[in-house]
Amino acid sequence: MDDAGGDAQQAPETIATERLVLRPAEARDRAGFVELFASPEVGTYVGGARDRAELERTMPAAPRRRSGFFVVALDGAMIGMVTLDRRDAARPGHLRPDGGEAELGYMFLPHAWGHGYAAEACAAALDWFAAAHPGEPVVLCTQTANARSMRLAARLGFTEVERFEEYDAEQWFGVRRPDADAGAAPSRLRPVPAPDAGPVA
Repeated sequence: MDDAGGDAQQAPETIATERLVLRPAEARDRAGFVELFASPEVGTYVGGARDRAELERTMPAAPRRRSGFFVVALDGAMIGMVTLDRRDAARPGHLRPDGGEAELGYMFLPHAWGHGYAAEACAAALDWFAAAHPGEPVVLCTQTANARSMRLAARLGFTEVERFEEYDAEQWFGVRRPDADAGAAPSRLRPVPAPDAGPVA
């Protein structure tokens, strides 16, 4: 995570769950990222889909690797992403006045919805974060209209802190404290060696 007590350039380790692999982004994921950000379904609650032609033109050939950013892969193919970043202090929704809380984010391709992959991947990422930053809470923000995301937040052990208006919609802001781990979805997390796939930018 950037400014999270670790090197922002350090790639996260590769982690396997029962069905998924969470790994650093690679050049082969570029088409998946274009599909993800251009999807009208994915964009419904995050400000809308981005223009596909613009994404094709501007997205780098190889993504930058950083700690706290995971591509979620199923049978080798990217189906989504999970992030743990610091929440911008200028945005509403905080646990402390100076902001900068660890914030969970996730986006999955529509064909991967409804199979429990998001819960499995997010639980694994939260386990990774808990090991890297013991005792630190994690926050999550989602639109109250996003029923899937609200159910996932509850399943992962997040509880409501407040609600507020942002981006012309009601937002739900919750926290998952370290003592909530027992109620979270099990990840069956097991580290696996990163493949020797050559250098990644």
